Amino acid sequence: MRILGIDPGIGICGFGLIETSGRDGAKALDFGAVTTKVDAPIPARLLELYNSLVQVFDECKPEMVAVEKLFFSKNITTGIVVAEARGVVLLVAEQRGIPVYEYSPNQIKLSLAGYGSATKTQMEEMVRIHLGLDKKPKPDDAADALAVAITCGFLYKQGMDDKYKFSNSRGRNNRK
Repeated sequence: MRILGIDPGIGICGFGLIETSGRDGAKALDFGAVTTKVDAPIPARLLELYNSLVQVFDECKPEMVAVEKLFFSKNITTGIVVAEARGVVLLVAEQRGIPVYEYSPNQIKLSLAGYGSATKTQMEEMVRIHLGLDKKPKPDDAADALAVAITCGFLYKQGMDDKYKFSNSRGRNNRK
């Protein structure tokens, strides 16, 4: 199963493609980040993000997409722009008929580290360990994307994936 994890963002959007099979662990196939021009207006940045994600999706050919749920803490303005970027991710996945699964930051931390309060450094190390990488994936946004993909893979193997399926995602098997 090819799972593309996405850590949505308007300036930097992390992605991580993993492959899982049977009882074996996951392996990283590709990871990185797409960026947009900081000085461009938001609509232009969203278009740039869309075009970059189309290329990532078409090159990676995922069977599932895993996205981190948004968590608003203090800066609602930043949260709104990140939500718009997340909408671009959902659009690209839907256009390709790929089912989308979403996980909260605490679910991802619990899945990889065993507790929901793991630090960013601990999570990066757990991603490295789970994927058998020599060093922590960079940039941080790519490590976050790989973490959400690994979480999706774990829950898929346990048969719990439908609980986290994005409610509006039709997926390729349900196309009309």
